[in-house]
Amino acid sequence: MAFEIEDGSGKSNANSFISVADCDSYHALRGNTNWATLTNTEKEQAIVRATDFMQQVYSWKGSRKTDTQALAWPRYYVERDNGYYPSDAIPNEVKNACAELAFKAAGGDLSPDIAQRVIREKIGPIEVEYDKNGVQFTTYRAINNLLAPFLTGLGGAFKKVIRT
Repeated sequence: MAFEIEDGSGKSNANSFISVADCDSYHALRGNTNWATLTNTEKEQAIVRATDFMQQVYSWKGSRKTDTQALAWPRYYVERDNGYYPSDAIPNEVKNACAELAFKAAGGDLSPDIAQRVIREKIGPIEVEYDKNGVQFTTYRAINNLLAPFLTGLGGAFKKVIRT
């Protein structure tokens, strides 16, 4: 399968929210020089892994534009300040989050297998104590914050609070 960027039309074969060129510009502006050392193929692979992660982890507001599109975006009925986001485009925040995740994906697995976290280990005679309340997965707080306006929730972390 070839690297295929979603252009807002709802492609059935898209596997990326962002182009390599846009991802390059994003990282250059932020001084992420390690990104520039990757080959074009490595960048495409990292972007596809980032897009896959976004597809698997996030629950998006609104509805998919078509029944046949491969990715979660484009979408209808995603509210913004004065109406809705265009249903023929991918919001910049989604593209930027994909670029951030691609940078992380280039350095390792975004969804590694997990096991219960050890908080104490004694070697002789052997003794192990597991953390019963520890988070069992990596969360990307900056990315979650960037995507918050587009998400229905992530473990209740994205509920709107209004003070009266």
